Amino acid sequence: MTTLETTIAMTNTKLPRPQPAAPREYPVVDAIRAGEGFTPEIHEEILEQDSVVQISGFSLWYGQSRALFDISMPIPRGKVTALVGPSGCGKSTLLRSVNRLNDLVEGVRVQGDISLNGEPVYGPSVDVIDLRKRLGMVFQKPNPFPMSIFENVIYPLRIDGEKRRRVLEDACKNALQKAALLDEVADRLHESATALSGGQQQRLCIARAIVAEPEVLLLDEPCSALDPIATLRIEDLIREIAESYTVLIVTHNMQQATRVSEATAFMYLGRLVEFGPTEQIFQTPRLAETEDYVTGRFG
Repeated sequence: MTTLETTIAMTNTKLPRPQPAAPREYPVVDAIRAGEGFTPEIHEEILEQDSVVQISGFSLWYGQSRALFDISMPIPRGKVTALVGPSGCGKSTLLRSVNRLNDLVEGVRVQGDISLNGEPVYGPSVDVIDLRKRLGMVFQKPNPFPMSIFENVIYPLRIDGEKRRRVLEDACKNALQKAALLDEVADRLHESATALSGGQQQRLCIARAIVAEPEVLLLDEPCSALDPIATLRIEDLIREIAESYTVLIVTHNMQQATRVSEATAFMYLGRLVEFGPTEQIFQTPRLAETEDYVTGRFG
């Protein structure tokens, strides 16, 4: 047989087709979809840490639709905790429950409790305005007020009754310094904040959120509307701020969670699935669902 004939014969030989891998089993996800109970996987390292926020059996409904199911988890003090999971899994709903922003949505009702430094968030005597002063909040899109940079930053102090000019000036500069923005705006504090770039506006919003020294800083996908360079600036800022504040951040970006957080909670369809140190969640998770979600094979 010639070389050509051998090649043709090999080409016409039917090789066995590779068999597809057996589908991966997801017992926790199957239980969630079936409405069955299960116990979330919370790593011991998380439970051993001092917590600033404690979420206990917390559920939330929008009218007849249930968005959160019996969430119980501590938020470690002085750390950055990331909430990750597919869109619609309840991350932002849980974040906004900490400062009761969901109260503004018609038909919302809750069950269970959240405490902030041992004090109930949903107690009948809680002053929600005072509560929100203790919790800085930064949203997905920068939302500077149509006023000067200076007035934007000190706004929380103004509404709290602070009138001393020197106090306001010092607080403004201190907050802008912590937000890594002072050098860029020091000579135009009395110009409109809306003239700043998107990344600068978000850092301004962070300065406004921390000017009153909150107990916790809540960040709801703070980089989703920013370009890659501005995103890296915000991530650097989050790491710096974490030296002084407890941070709870919602992010859809797995790489971002690994870069900025020390603890990561994976949520699915309104349930907490696994919660542990970020390094463990991304490198040695205990559940197949978590491993496949953080590696992009699931969700």
